[in-house]
Amino acid sequence: MPKTNTKDSAEFVKPATPPLLPADSEDSQLTLLLKAYLRPEDIFQIWAAYRYSATAHEGQMRKSGEPYIMHPVSVACILAELHMDTPTIIAGLLHDVVEDTGTTQHEIAQIFGKQVANLVDGVSKLDKIEFQSATEAQAENFRKMLLAMSQDVRVILVKLADRLHNMSTLEIMAAEKQRRIARETLEIYAPIANRLGLNTIYQSLEDLSFKFLYPMRFRVISKAVKAARGNRKEVISKILDDIKQRLKTEHIDAEVSGREKHLYSIYKKMIGKTVTFSQIHDIYGFRVVVKDFSTCYVALGVLHGLYKPIPGKFKDYIAIPKANGYQSLHTTLFGPFGTPIEVQIRSKEMHNVADAGVAAHWLYKASDAHLTALQQQTHKWLQRLLDIQSESTDSLEFLEHFKVDLFPDEVYVFTPKGRILALPKGASAVDFAYAVHTDIGNRCVAVKVNHELAPLRTELHNGDHVEIITAIHAKPNPAWLNYVISGKARAHIRHYLKSMQSSESAELGERMLNQALRALHANPADIEEERWTKLLRDYNVTSKEEILTDIGLGQRLNVLVAHQLLALREDHDKSTNKALGIITIRGSEGMAVNFSKCCRPIPGDPILGFINKDKGLVIHTHDCPAIRKFRVDPEKWLDVEWEPDSKSLFKVNLKLAAANQPGMLAKIAAGIAAAGSNIDNVSMEESDNSAYTNMQFTVEVENRAHLAALMRHLRKIPDVVRINRAKGASIERRRKGR
Repeated sequence: MPKTNTKDSAEFVKPATPPLLPADSEDSQLTLLLKAYLRPEDIFQIWAAYRYSATAHEGQMRKSGEPYIMHPVSVACILAELHMDTPTIIAGLLHDVVEDTGTTQHEIAQIFGKQVANLVDGVSKLDKIEFQSATEAQAENFRKMLLAMSQDVRVILVKLADRLHNMSTLEIMAAEKQRRIARETLEIYAPIANRLGLNTIYQSLEDLSFKFLYPMRFRVISKAVKAARGNRKEVISKILDDIKQRLKTEHIDAEVSGREKHLYSIYKKMIGKTVTFSQIHDIYGFRVVVKDFSTCYVALGVLHGLYKPIPGKFKDYIAIPKANGYQSLHTTLFGPFGTPIEVQIRSKEMHNVADAGVAAHWLYKASDAHLTALQQQTHKWLQRLLDIQSESTDSLEFLEHFKVDLFPDEVYVFTPKGRILALPKGASAVDFAYAVHTDIGNRCVAVKVNHELAPLRTELHNGDHVEIITAIHAKPNPAWLNYVISGKARAHIRHYLKSMQSSESAELGERMLNQALRALHANPADIEEERWTKLLRDYNVTSKEEILTDIGLGQRLNVLVAHQLLALREDHDKSTNKALGIITIRGSEGMAVNFSKCCRPIPGDPILGFINKDKGLVIHTHDCPAIRKFRVDPEKWLDVEWEPDSKSLFKVNLKLAAANQPGMLAKIAAGIAAAGSNIDNVSMEESDNSAYTNMQFTVEVENRAHLAALMRHLRKIPDVVRINRAKGASIERRRKGR
């Protein structure tokens, strides 16, 4: 992309529109751009691709009324401005031929090579596959494109050029479609451009999206920026002259220019800080480009001598670059007339990367070490996409994790060995653990932040020294999903939990199926393999475990599966669940069996089981009010009973009334511990200066006998006036209301 003109930088950048003449003519804009950096033989190949594309799209028109070929030529122009290589330019010209014409990928590979064909395929939509919804289709298309990008980053460069031109011609679309495309661009494509360091494309996509999402706000801020530009003209000129003169006096060779914040950036600042336009003072800033790395810091000292720096407003992105490779010194100074001004100081190489990001490799053909480091960072990010994809079971989940991974703000923390890790802003210690290695994340049990023990949910900040403590038998906790931020962490935790739930549900499903078979006077061990094979074919599944998992999750009825395995009619023995026998509950089934929080059943309580889709078997007490509506429909419940010698611990809610005096909570906690129980949660009602206070405890007990012993022990405390087992629903509501 061309450098942003200072006078017009408040406007979004419009991609070049080629004149209405063949792109392969000597005077066309595409040809002029290509001649600036490509060899004649390369340009000849691109002309051939243009003619092929023009023939394929012949007769097709855009909604604006212009020939369709104008769009791929405009995309090629944007790529040429980035000095992309020949295969990428050709892919830009051909990116729609597979999707919109009868051309196949095989034909493109034969004529232009496999490399071009793969680039075109990465950008093309999956229109040959039927999806359940438009959202699912969109998510799967994103997944396909992003996975192609992880193999070759040029795929996304073609797609970004395609999206930039489409956004610049969006006026012709209906308002609803404008908003949908603009929101998609703002949530996906602009952040990708930012992540790859394509600053000009990133800002253009944001401003174009802003224009169509909030047209009135766009016009108001645009008008205000133009007015401010005129009002501050004299101040800006004075600052520019002062900076240039001082640097010249100190014998520093530098290019000094003014720059305006782009419109969407101004809007985000107004919303984020809840301020008006007139309260934003850094709409106009200054950029100083010097020859090399060391001169950046010399120039910083000179400018701090010219204007006083504002404390806490200095950022060194040279020592610690952003994840997209951006490097620069940022400082905010008190300018003349008390106006705060922001100055960016960088070297020429840093300026190249800041403007073009990963495309700087093609744009400048430099052997700069920083470009190599940027490519390595980009490669790591793309590899992280592959990790997320491998742990995501469907496209919508992958897209969700990917959006999370596009956080623009980051924190930088140190590993015990001094390595710097960049994490999304708001990341927790668990995010850090997964960023180090998946096994570290799966086995983490504690963390030291700045050499002090801290909870795993601790939010990390810039400069924190983080050390993860692991245990061999540790495993991910579902509660981690409430505070992890990074896409990688969320994907790995969800994948592990789904795997665990699947195996536990399969075990429960097998027990339920065996009970059903025995109730039908059949021995489970006598079921021939041929019957299972036929059942797999009838259900269109690949393994026996899938059927058992579905039974455990309540997605298939065990009695129906049992009937089909025995080749009996479905209407045979209508007693169904009544004839199924009793399911034994051990309390160690994991996620396949859930104990309801509304009644918190424990061994010794009469219980019933309900099959709930996705949750598996849910256990309630026999008299739980929440199951009254199900009792009238026996098809929905199963008879269950406790295993006699269960050694598991179960949570139960207790409500106590005790004297409102110092040390009371400690006495009760000591009493609970003395009874061999553990406190899982405690809450108290706010004091109203009365003599007594109500406390709610969630404690762990083995069974009703253990609970009775615990309650007797607590009643012996003189200041405890009342104690009873409480229904969990009321306590849950109180916790959420706090």
